[in-house]
Amino acid sequence: MDIIETALKHNQEIAARKLKWDKRFVEMARFVAQWSKDPSTQTGAVITDPKRRVISVGYNGLARGVEDLPERLNNREIKYKIIVHCERNALLFANRSVEGCTLYTWPFMSCSTCCSMVIQAGITRCVAPFSDNPRWKDDFELSKQMFKEAGVEVELLEPSLFG
Repeated sequence: MDIIETALKHNQEIAARKLKWDKRFVEMARFVAQWSKDPSTQTGAVITDPKRRVISVGYNGLARGVEDLPERLNNREIKYKIIVHCERNALLFANRSVEGCTLYTWPFMSCSTCCSMVIQAGITRCVAPFSDNPRWKDDFELSKQMFKEAGVEVELLEPSLFG
């Protein structure tokens, strides 16, 4: 095997290992999303440091002490005004700086508002399943543009990886 073949094989092994860990943490975000009481969309987030240690998790829900009443959760107009997104909860619950960390989200990438907070917190990489949900498509495009401008790496994984 020549040096080019060796380097190529090494790079493929690194990519496979990275994908394995990315898939694990997105699956963990998927698990955390199940804790949400939102009847329409359960979202989850996991923040890891560069050594792949979990720093924080979050899911979408109402603020601590605010009642999860059906009339709130089933009324989108009210719910959107009072719900805390999974990324925000994960950032708030982190007991340390998340500078240089990776954010994993389920079932899709961050909205533009959360994107701003993620950038400000110093997250340098975001991983999520790809979604072309028409309701969020424009917001996802704005988030991708903002992440690009801020130098945050975005990995959108094929949904088929998650069965």
